[in-house]
Amino acid sequence: MAAAPEQAIDTLSSLEERITHAVEVITELREENGRLQAHAGSMEGELSAARGERDEANARAARLESERAEWEERIGRLSQEAEDLRNERKEVKSRIEKLLSQLDLLSAS
Repeated sequence: MAAAPEQAIDTLSSLEERITHAVEVITELREENGRLQAHAGSMEGELSAARGERDEANARAARLESERAEWEERIGRLSQEAEDLRNERKEVKSRIEKLLSQLDLLSAS
């Protein structure tokens, strides 16, 4: 009968070891969970900052696109104005040449 109490003590020791090991594992898991949650919070902050930067970049790109369209329109108007001025200059040159030609005729007579 001495074997039964010894076997009970071994079983109790084994149970105690398993419980101690379980407590250690649970403690480690809780610590790791805390580290992961802290890291996740940090990552959330980084993600939020990155989203803010993305939104700012998108807004800037939209402003630049609008400015580009305005500049293209202005360039078009200025190009047309320059072409109109060239045509006007050609017409004025032609008229002056005609007037000079008439003056030459008057001087020759």
